[in-house]
Amino acid sequence: MNIRKLLSASAALSVAALPALAQEAPVPNKGDTSFMMMATILVLFMILPGVALFYGGLVRSKNMLSILMQSTVITALVMVIWVVYGYSFAFGGGTSPYWGGFGKLFLSGVTMDSTAATFTDGVVIPEYVFIAFQMTFAAITAVLIIGGFAERVKFGAIVLFMALWVTLVYFPIAHMVWDGSGLIFNMGALDFAGGTVVHINAGIAALVGALVIGPRIGLGKDMMAPHSMTLTFVGASILWVGWFGFNAGSNLEATGGAGLAMINTFTATAGAILAWSLIEAMVRGKASMLGAASGMITGLVAVTPAAGSVGPVGAIVLGAIASAVCYYFVDVVKNKFGYDDSLDVFGIHGIGGIVGAIGTGIFTAPSLGGTGGDDYAMMGQTLIQAQAVGITIVWCGVVSFILYKIVDAVIGLRVSDEVEREGLDLATHGESAYHY
Repeated sequence: MNIRKLLSASAALSVAALPALAQEAPVPNKGDTSFMMMATILVLFMILPGVALFYGGLVRSKNMLSILMQSTVITALVMVIWVVYGYSFAFGGGTSPYWGGFGKLFLSGVTMDSTAATFTDGVVIPEYVFIAFQMTFAAITAVLIIGGFAERVKFGAIVLFMALWVTLVYFPIAHMVWDGSGLIFNMGALDFAGGTVVHINAGIAALVGALVIGPRIGLGKDMMAPHSMTLTFVGASILWVGWFGFNAGSNLEATGGAGLAMINTFTATAGAILAWSLIEAMVRGKASMLGAASGMITGLVAVTPAAGSVGPVGAIVLGAIASAVCYYFVDVVKNKFGYDDSLDVFGIHGIGGIVGAIGTGIFTAPSLGGTGGDDYAMMGQTLIQAQAVGITIVWCGVVSFILYKIVDAVIGLRVSDEVEREGLDLATHGESAYHY
């Protein structure tokens, strides 16, 4: 199967509106529908409790509850926005290369009988299921960003920023990459499950936020080690389980394509864990649980754009390469430049997404076990992948910077020094995650 020939699921939303043609309209298969419903629930599981616990364990105990609260409220906020206008802006059926238009505002025209196309001609799934699946992608992307400036930003500022960010960054990029009229889609870029849309987007927004907001008080002087590696491990493990919904679900059908994405989600992650642990053992003399968890997420991130088009062995190599590059950014680059990407969102999601997106162009080649056709041009496709990465970085970076500045001018981004020292749990939410 040549993935470049796949139709965008959103490009051909097929609504059976004409009674005369009703008998000829494709009918969703119950197996595909069930598969996509479970995949959607798994992506929600990635957010709550997955990301919430993963991030929560990495911060200091006085800020644990704030991470849980931010994750919960952002998820709910994005879901409401998605239904009101987000789905329309991303997949509304417009012809613009940059956004989907107003055609699906408030899910206009969507019914229990309307359908969304998959990657196979004549095969469809219920449109509500497609909407819900994509809704979880929007939500998790926004939640991922908070790790870049954890422990120092006002709750209200985060909520306002995320509402603006999904509107002006996530929805346009999702349209550009996954909609049939989108700019990046029509360039021929491959992004199976969101290397650009989710991970590079989140990583760049987190980096810009870290730079604009500045480092935490006491960075480099105070102890800022994770308060619970146990919870971080639990969260990371939940993410790995949920990621099968993320990657395999992006096939939109319960077919061999989903099976390929599934095994790649195993193998890339395993390769990345081993690579990160090996590098850490060689450099520091000991392999840590934090390193293994970081490798786990790195492998998942890297294989996201490639899951449907690379082979299982290529996925192992891709995951290992991503771990090496991400380790360098987390351990060397961040310290050298002094930016406080608190939970390494840029170092893992941003850089891992870039490596994965560009690596997709390489490992999709049939000579390396990928699914590219006989006419597959590795160099040409890799250049297209790099262009897609560049567009995402520039769009997200510029717009995110402007939005941070607007929010800072309106209500202020950063909490006071007193609140930061006390911890966001009690100062912002009036409760704490733990009682001693």
